[in-house]
Amino acid sequence: MTPRWEHFEHGADIGIRGIASTPGEAFAQTAVALTAVITNPELVSPVQCVDITCEAPDLELLLLDWINDLIYQMAVRRILFARYQVVIDNNRLQAQAFGESIDRKKHQPGVEIKAATFTELRVYRNSGHLWIAQCVVDV
Repeated sequence: MTPRWEHFEHGADIGIRGIASTPGEAFAQTAVALTAVITNPELVSPVQCVDITCEAPDLELLLLDWINDLIYQMAVRRILFARYQVVIDNNRLQAQAFGESIDRKKHQPGVEIKAATFTELRVYRNSGHLWIAQCVVDV
């Protein structure tokens, strides 16, 4: 199964979802979906690396922390990410996010994401044994 991401509708906000064979891959795909809310991820060159570590009592809160940390890193560093490597072990996430500084002409950012929310927050394994990681982001 090739990991993938998708968006889903939710009122004025946007749902992001990652689907993959492991929780780490699903979290990485959810992050690609996050980038795709802002710009086409294919326009972002993975030339800079940012290390990110999160820990939470369960996978759903870990996803929320992960997405909110990415939003924070993008805002503070003025960077967009294109590729992610995520390892999850005992509700501890260690990741590398690869991207580049925002170039308004190149990336043509569409919206600013404010935060990940508890709305539709779920991390689970479906009947096909694929991991789904999703939440709604406030735009």
